[in-house]
Amino acid sequence: MQKIELLNGRLEGMNDMDWMEMSLRDFQSALASSSPTPGGGTASAIALGQAAALTCMVADLTIGKEKWQDGWNCAEKAQLVAINIFTKAGKLAKDDSDSFDKVMECFKMPKSNDDEIQVRREAIRSATLNAALVPLETAKLAFELLEVLPELADKGNANAVSDVGVASLLASAAVKGALFNVDINVSSLPKEMVGNLSTESQELLDKSRILSKDSIQNVRNRLG
Repeated sequence: MQKIELLNGRLEGMNDMDWMEMSLRDFQSALASSSPTPGGGTASAIALGQAAALTCMVADLTIGKEKWQDGWNCAEKAQLVAINIFTKAGKLAKDDSDSFDKVMECFKMPKSNDDEIQVRREAIRSATLNAALVPLETAKLAFELLEVLPELADKGNANAVSDVGVASLLASAAVKGALFNVDINVSSLPKEMVGNLSTESQELLDKSRILSKDSIQNVRNRLG
């Protein structure tokens, strides 16, 4: 396993890191460093992965258990969604940090004449747009997970209903955190490059809040 060390608050030995292959302690150390990556976008994708993992657990504790037969269908649906997201979340965590590293590389491009300045500007903008699209994908997947959680909270194994609540909170955090990263990146781009990204982000946030609220309410109802 590749190891990292903090040197004056910055990362040493961080070359092409795959955050999912690290120990939890190493990842948290990387997150705590003053290095630009990993940051909030990567943390949001990791949170999404944990939400998907918890969803898989609750689904598995529901499917095939006679007492929770009414929840089998929704658990099977939730499990399919969660397995797909669990697989993708780890890649998004890496893609997020890689995309911002690319932005930082573009800022180091030469700018000694007008042509170089123009090439550098276009490269920065293109990389920044990509750095916005990666967390947008994280937010979309988190929304997909949130869509299956209210029913799982209502019909899944009651002994694990609190875990559905935690999954919902983590997925909600993933949406909000990822969209913060979308917003901060598009804020520096010309409107013609951004298109409807800001509108799409706000709609995604609004819909996610409703789903998360429904999940938490169903959890609280079953907890009594």
